[in-house]
Amino acid sequence: MPVTRPAAGRHHRPPLPDLVVPLVGALLVLAGAADLVPPLAAVALAVAAGCAVSCVRLAWLAGTRPADPDRPPVAAPAPGGSPSTGQRARRTVLFRRCAVILDGAVLAAGLTVAVLPLVGPAHRPPVALAGLAVTAALYAVALRRLPGRSRLAAAERLRRSVDVLSLGVSLVFTAWMLLPAGPVPPAAVAATGAGTAAVAVLLVTARADRRRRPGAARCFAGAAASLAGLALLVLLLAYGVPERAALAAAPPLLAGALLTADGARRTAVGALPRPSGLPAVWPALTAPAGIAALAAGHHLWTVGEIAAPAIALGLAVVPPMVLRELLAVADQRRRAHRLAREAGGPVPSGDRPVTADPLAALVDRSELLRRLVGRAGGALLVVDLAGADDGVPPDRSVLVEVARRLRAGCGPGDLVARLADAEFAVLTDVGPVVAYALGGRLLAALTEPYPRAGGVPRIRAGFGLAETTGGEPEDVLRQAELARRRAVQLGRDRVEWYDAYLEEQLVRRLDLERELPGALARGELDLVYQPVLALADRQPVGTEALLRWRSPALGTVLPDELLPVAADLDLLGEVGRWVLDRACRQLADWSDGGRKLWMAVNVTPRELAAPDFVARTATALAAYDVAPERLVVEVAEPAVAVELPTVVARLAGLRSLGVRTALDDFRAEHASLAQLRRLPIDLLKVGPHLVGPSPDGNHPLIEVVANLGDRLGVEVIVEGLESEVQVAGARRAGCRYGQGFALARPATAERVEAWFEEFGSAPH
Repeated sequence: MPVTRPAAGRHHRPPLPDLVVPLVGALLVLAGAADLVPPLAAVALAVAAGCAVSCVRLAWLAGTRPADPDRPPVAAPAPGGSPSTGQRARRTVLFRRCAVILDGAVLAAGLTVAVLPLVGPAHRPPVALAGLAVTAALYAVALRRLPGRSRLAAAERLRRSVDVLSLGVSLVFTAWMLLPAGPVPPAAVAATGAGTAAVAVLLVTARADRRRRPGAARCFAGAAASLAGLALLVLLLAYGVPERAALAAAPPLLAGALLTADGARRTAVGALPRPSGLPAVWPALTAPAGIAALAAGHHLWTVGEIAAPAIALGLAVVPPMVLRELLAVADQRRRAHRLAREAGGPVPSGDRPVTADPLAALVDRSELLRRLVGRAGGALLVVDLAGADDGVPPDRSVLVEVARRLRAGCGPGDLVARLADAEFAVLTDVGPVVAYALGGRLLAALTEPYPRAGGVPRIRAGFGLAETTGGEPEDVLRQAELARRRAVQLGRDRVEWYDAYLEEQLVRRLDLERELPGALARGELDLVYQPVLALADRQPVGTEALLRWRSPALGTVLPDELLPVAADLDLLGEVGRWVLDRACRQLADWSDGGRKLWMAVNVTPRELAAPDFVARTATALAAYDVAPERLVVEVAEPAVAVELPTVVARLAGLRSLGVRTALDDFRAEHASLAQLRRLPIDLLKVGPHLVGPSPDGNHPLIEVVANLGDRLGVEVIVEGLESEVQVAGARRAGCRYGQGFALARPATAERVEAWFEEFGSAPH
């Protein structure tokens, strides 16, 4: 269900562009590094700028009512299907308190850094340590109050604890490797111990909540960055390093403040994760080992040896990693057993299989969504079925056999679900490439005949595939269904793989299908006209009517995108009749002014094949008293071959009325030349690619086409001319007419008419 942003959301806009504050901070750090500003003062100013902006944003949020949190756990609805007024009021109060406390945490971090240049060097470490403690306490209180927090199951708590332990030990080992040799100051000990523990907890929580609660995850990440920056500042001050080294603490502190405010804003407006976002690349198993290995390598490079206690601490990273791997394997085995029992197939490890009459045993959509929660890998296949002959969904007896074939073709750990009457899904743990092959095998199985009494029906299937690491369960299912829709659009009997570009195409297509019906009644269709000129004297001899859809929602839509949708919605005849009528009316208006021009109108073979097309054309000409020879009907050559006999008959019928006919997009191939002799046409339109030299270095192909046109009594129009070189080449070849941007651009009727009056410049 889409989340509706609150009306107050417009007040959540940051007071400054998001890039301004980081840019100011970077400039201040550079100024400190160049000794233009005292380094510690540069750090204080940079962090103060970020914290001030973040505090203002959090203060605004504290005064607004939040939308539904990012993705809160489902609770029992109040009467009427929605949360009660008391529940909403309580949630508003809790969020406002949380925003106030987060504001205090960011303010504490900023004040800590701001006062450091004002105290003596001896007092700076305890001041920074105190600020670290206060900031950590405020963050701890605030983050526990963020909306959407749910009680974790025992297994999930264990996994997170192991992740925290593994990352925490690796961070402690890293700090040990990077600290100078000799006694460690007490403030450094406290900052290292408390800081690494807090950062480990916050990072693990942020990673775990990055999809379910993206706003909260940013708050956790911001808290980790802020505490890491303060802990680093304590270490640098405790060891008395040069002030310039303190500049390293500015980036995490600045990023922490901005991330905290941004996460709170996302939580307030109910932000959802991006549906096509990239999967996380921070592996829980390898990151701790990588951090420890890098720290050990740096220590060996600079010191030359690692002491025995440090080696023991480094090896302590290994047991949590092994335990985490064992937990992952156990989770996979439990999932495989559960899915196998539900699928009614063979159960691993010798468990007794469960049998279940196939449709009733399949899980439904809601259960499939539940099983998609928290999956770290695998793929989802969605299949749509229709009869091969009539396109209607199969009956129940066929669907029962479909379910049996799906379960028989899947592995023991795969889950088969029924989403709708003739729509099924397969959830598998294998990777996307193997899942694609699985989809191909299932497609082959489902399209085999279904023997039964009364006939042997066949079905057609369209599969959509999506990876299960792409977002929330609803997003994964939506992605698979979008890919399935694409497979259906392409004629079924195929497996389509989801990607972001596919979604963009399908969403655009859905928008077109939604907006096009009624566009004609709303007056959104329009025609522009591109003049056709005689190449000898650059005088206009005609125009071509070009369709445009001026959609308020989608912008200007061109015929290449509009016509396929109109054809699928059975609107092509309605649109074609409007174009013919409008073109004839405009031609009549220009004729009243004494201009002897012709008007070309594009039609598709499907329009041309309509039994009443010739009669409708005659009616339109008579309605506006237009001479038939002033109208030219164009049909594209690549599409003619499909219905060649019908096209020939209709073109002949048009010529019998006196209407001229044209073949557009002529390709000058062998098949095209043979087809040209059969078509009753008066004009031949070719592209500018024929004007250049031929591939064998002989005369340009346009000369061959022009000579052929002369023998057949067909005039040649070179369209798409965009340079004077092309215009000159077409003229040298003997072509009489030209069309293109180099001669005149398409424009509205009023601008074309004004150009006719002046004749000195082309319409723009």
